[in-house]
Amino acid sequence: MTAEPNTDTSTPATTVFKVTGMTCGHCESAVTEEVSALAGVTAVKAVAASGLVTVTATGPLDDEAVRAAVDEAGYELVGRA
Repeated sequence: MTAEPNTDTSTPATTVFKVTGMTCGHCESAVTEEVSALAGVTAVKAVAASGLVTVTATGPLDDEAVRAAVDEAGYELVGRA
């Protein structure tokens, strides 16, 4: 029996962003909800204490799409951490 070739060409990508304005769990939830809605995003971890948002996606992320999602949540994306 021969092994099937791996045809999955997507490479998970993890990117950490710096976001200002998050102060509590509600803030974390709002950012997580908006960023999670982006195409390809598989996991989001927002930490208010550090202002860091870690996003895992099936491929490279469009920073402007992430910026728009964070803005929609009511916060400001400073850039990649």
